Amino acid sequence: MMVRLSISSEGRQPLEFTVGAGQIIPGLDREIAGMNVGDSRDVQVPSTEAYGPHDPQKVQVVPRSAMPSEVEVEPGMQLQARTPEGETVPLIVTKVEEEQVTVDANHPLAGQDLNFAVELVEIVKAA
Repeated sequence: MMVRLSISSEGRQPLEFTVGAGQIIPGLDREIAGMNVGDSRDVQVPSTEAYGPHDPQKVQVVPRSAMPSEVEVEPGMQLQARTPEGETVPLIVTKVEEEQVTVDANHPLAGQDLNFAVELVEIVKAA
């Protein structure tokens, strides 16, 4: 079933996804499955059913010399790295020191329980 949702992302179009297809975080997908058009619900999703726990192994300290010389690296900056297999990994700079930079490859919401105000606005039959 294709569902169009209005989630409390003020100023944005409603989110559209197929229920049960893994297009949104599992905890939210599960909570929406039993809703009907017009239903509103506050949904709490534990981190284990959202972006998972924060994994300390995804936090790395790298030499500052490994950073592009033309980039002014600062905490909060988003960077990308490539794995040996060619995959792109998003990173967030969490600490900058004279000789080293700490980067975090965890999703920014990893380890956090999430709260959503959900209103089911439309159900569209999947083609």
